[in-house]
Amino acid sequence: FYAEIISVEEAGQAPVYSVRVDSDDHAFVTNGFISHNTEARLAPMAMEMLRDIEADTVDFVPNFDGYEQQPVVLPSRFPNLLVNGAGGIAVGMATNIPPHNLGEVCDAVAHYLDHPEATSSDLMKFIKGPDFPTGAMILGRQGIRDAYETGRGSIKVRAVTQIEESASGRPRIVVTELPYQVNKARLAEKIADLVKLGKVRDIADLKDESNRHGMRLVVDCKKGANAQVVLNQLYKQTQLQDSFGVIMLALVDGVPRTLNLAEMVGYYVDHQVDVVTRRTRYELRRAEERDHIVLGLLIALDHLDEVIKLIRASADAETARAGLMKRFKLSEIQANHILDMPLRRLTRLARAELDKEHAELLATIKRLNVLLKDPRKIRALIKEELTAIRKKHADARRTKIGADEGDFDVEDLIAEQDVIITVSRAGYVKRLPVDSFRRQGRGGKGVRGQNLKEEDVVKHVFTTTTHHWMLFFTTKGRVYRVKAHAIPESSKTARGLYAANLPGVALDGDERISAVIDLKEYAERRNLLFVTRRGIVKKTNLPEYDSPRSGLIAVKLRGDDALIDVRLTGGTDEVFLVSRKGQAVRFKESLVRSMGRDAGGVIGMRLASDDVVLAVGLASDGDEMISVTEQGYGKRSKLSDYPPKGRGGKGVIGHQLTKKTGLLAGAYIGSKDQDMFVISSSGIVIRVTAGDIRRVNRSSQGVRTMRVEEGAHVVALAPVITQMDEG
Repeated sequence: FYAEIISVEEAGQAPVYSVRVDSDDHAFVTNGFISHNTEARLAPMAMEMLRDIEADTVDFVPNFDGYEQQPVVLPSRFPNLLVNGAGGIAVGMATNIPPHNLGEVCDAVAHYLDHPEATSSDLMKFIKGPDFPTGAMILGRQGIRDAYETGRGSIKVRAVTQIEESASGRPRIVVTELPYQVNKARLAEKIADLVKLGKVRDIADLKDESNRHGMRLVVDCKKGANAQVVLNQLYKQTQLQDSFGVIMLALVDGVPRTLNLAEMVGYYVDHQVDVVTRRTRYELRRAEERDHIVLGLLIALDHLDEVIKLIRASADAETARAGLMKRFKLSEIQANHILDMPLRRLTRLARAELDKEHAELLATIKRLNVLLKDPRKIRALIKEELTAIRKKHADARRTKIGADEGDFDVEDLIAEQDVIITVSRAGYVKRLPVDSFRRQGRGGKGVRGQNLKEEDVVKHVFTTTTHHWMLFFTTKGRVYRVKAHAIPESSKTARGLYAANLPGVALDGDERISAVIDLKEYAERRNLLFVTRRGIVKKTNLPEYDSPRSGLIAVKLRGDDALIDVRLTGGTDEVFLVSRKGQAVRFKESLVRSMGRDAGGVIGMRLASDDVVLAVGLASDGDEMISVTEQGYGKRSKLSDYPPKGRGGKGVIGHQLTKKTGLLAGAYIGSKDQDMFVISSSGIVIRVTAGDIRRVNRSSQGVRTMRVEEGAHVVALAPVITQMDEG
C-alpha cells in the first residue's frame, strides 16, 4: 500500500512497528490514529518556543515534587496560541481557538508592533481567517468577523470535493480535504448509515482510496443520479460541512478572559517586549560581568612581572588573592581569574585578543544600554526576529475562504459571461455557454441538447449573463431569486440540477418553475406582468420584489389556477396572450392597473373551458409573431395583423390549427433576424433563424420548422437574445 514489497522473510513472532520519527505509518490522523513512535524529537517550531529560555526571559517555579524547576510560561518567539490554536474544557468555561497561518499571524504582529492602536478590523487585513492543517473551505466571513471582534463566533467549514465521471460513466464525488477535527472513518460510517436508512438514495458505493500522497474518499453515485444533489444532501446531513465554534478564552495574569484578535495580539506583543527586555538585561549583565573579568586580566598583563612576583612570594592562594586585590584594586572575581589564568595567556597574542574582546564588550554594552532605554528599538528588534522566523518557517495557506449567502460580493471573483439557462418540466436547471448550440437550417434534425427521463421534457430556454439575477417564479405563484453564476454549469447532455437544490429555493410537492426573469437590477419604473393558466393578469411595481427573503408570494392564485409566465414591462407596452388552441388577444398594458405584491389580478383573456393560455408577448419585443405547433409547423405573422382589443376578450385566430399541425406548442414576439431554439419532448434542440420561416397571415397553419421523432412533439421554443448571439 505504501511501497512495493521486494521480498518476504520468516522472522518469527515479534511486535512490529515503526521506530522512525518521520513515519508514513502514523500519518492517518483523519482516521483518529495515534502515533506510537519509539523515538521522538522536537520540531523546529518547538525550538522557537524554547529559544532564549536560558537567558532569564521567563520565571521558573518548583515542579510538583520540588526537585526540579519549570518555567511559568515559555518565551514563545512566535504567537503559538494563534498559530497552533488551543482547546479545552474547565469548570464553567471552555476555550476553542482555531489554528492560523504562521505567515499571516507574523504579518499582523509586525503591523501591531508599528501601530499599537491597530484594531481587530485592521489586523484582519493580514489574518484572513483560521488556517486548518486539514485544509477545507471556510464559507463566509461573518463568523470570522464575529470571532475576531468579540472573541466568539461560529465558522462554517466545508470539505473540498470535486465531481468526476467513473470509467463506467457514473458520476462520483471525490473528497480530498475534510473540515478540521472531522474523523474520516466515522464520516464514512455516517454516509453508509444514511444510505441504509434511505435518507440518501443515489449512492452506489463508498471507497477510501487515501494513501501517503493524500486523502481521497470516493462516493460513487448511481447511474443517472445528480451528483450535485447528492453532495448537497451530504453537506446537510454529515460533517462534510461542519461548524467550528470559536471561543478565544485565555489566561491573562492568571485570570480567564475572552479576547478579541487585537487584544490577543496585544498581549502577545507585551509578552515579547518583556521577554526581549529580560533577555537584553541578561545579556547586558553577562557582558558587564565578562568585561569586568577582562579588565582584571588586562591589568595583570600590564603589571605582569609584579603580579608573578607577588604570587610567587605568597604562602598560599588565599594570600595571593588578597595581595592582588589590595595592590591592584581588583575584585575577588578578577583576582580569582588572574590566579586561574594559564601560562599561554601571557603571550602578546593573548593580550591583543583581550584588547579586542574588551572593545567588543564595550560596544555590546553600549548597544544593549541604548536598546533598554528606547522601547521603540525593542519593538523593532521583536519585528526583525519575528520576520526571520516567518521567512524560515511560514508556508502557504491551506484553508480557502469562499462566499456564503449574504456575504461579500462573489462577482468580484467571477467573470461576466453570456450563458444559456435551461429549465425542464420536472424542474431541472442547468447553465451552458451561449455557443453550445450551432445554427442549423430550417427542417434540420438538431443535436442532442439534454438527457432527460422519459417523463421529463425541456420546458424553458433563457439567455442571460453570469452577473444577473435569475428570478424563478413557480406555478404556485411564489418567487425565488438566484444569481446566474450560482447555477452549476453542465455539459450539453447533462440533466442539470434540480431547482429545489438551488441556493435559497424550496419547492413543495407538485410545484414547478413556470417563469424565469433575467434581471440586472430592480428598476423603479419597471413592472412585472403576471399571467396565469386561466387568463388572469396582474401588474406590480418591480421593486416590491427586491427582498433577500426566499419564497415571496408573487401573485395570489384562485382554485386550481397556475402561474404560466411573468414579463418585465415599462408601463406603456401592448400585451399579447396566446392560447393553446391558437387564439390571440392584444390589449394595452395601461388597461391593467398596478396592484400589490400578493394581489390576485384581473381577467386578461376569456377562454373556452378546454383552453388555456400558452404564451405571453409584448409589442416591444419585435415586429412579428413567431409560433410553432406540436408537430413542428411554424410561421411568422405581422403584429399589425392582430387588432388591439380591450382586456378580457376572446381574441382572434393567431395560428390555424389542424390534426396535422397539432395544438400550439409555443409562441413569442420577435424579428426575422433573431435565432430561436425549438425543443422537442425527446430532448432534441434545434437552433434556427426566424427569417428562414415563411411569413404568412395570422390564420395560416405555417410550414415545417422541425421534424420531430415519432411519438415526440414540440414542447417549447425561445428566442436567442441578439446581443449574446454568435458568442
